[in-house]
Amino acid sequence: MHIERLAQMGLTLPAAPRPIGVYIPAVRSGNLMFLSGQLPLIDGALPTQYTGKLGAEVTLEVGQAAARQAVLNALSILHSAVGLDQVRRIVRMAGYVSSTPNFTQQPQVLNAASELIGSVLGEAGVHARLALGVPALPLDACIEIEIIAEMTG
Repeated sequence: MHIERLAQMGLTLPAAPRPIGVYIPAVRSGNLMFLSGQLPLIDGALPTQYTGKLGAEVTLEVGQAAARQAVLNALSILHSAVGLDQVRRIVRMAGYVSSTPNFTQQPQVLNAASELIGSVLGEAGVHARLALGVPALPLDACIEIEIIAEMTG
């Protein structure tokens, strides 16, 4: 059902990204699935437009596009681990935005990710959220997103 909704939106899930460090992409504990932080990787690489800081090299619109890509990567991991149709609810999403000290639009950057999750998962995509500005992220990415999801059964 959720994969069909993605297709109706003109989107497809990318291949689940491989870890870029010593960790696994997801851990299930009971009915909760904890996803490792996801960068806006495309085909295993970080596009140059998604590097740098919001408030300097990266515009709000590019940051929002990066947030959507990071969420697609997270959804891909959920799908490969258990299937998107097994998601009962996205419990919490945390977004870390690499930004200059005077940039204060982290919530607007993360809105793009929240809206995409809601569009794909419907009511199950409504979640609690954390939006933080940070001085740097791995690979000089402009955003990193982590998700906690409740699974059925």
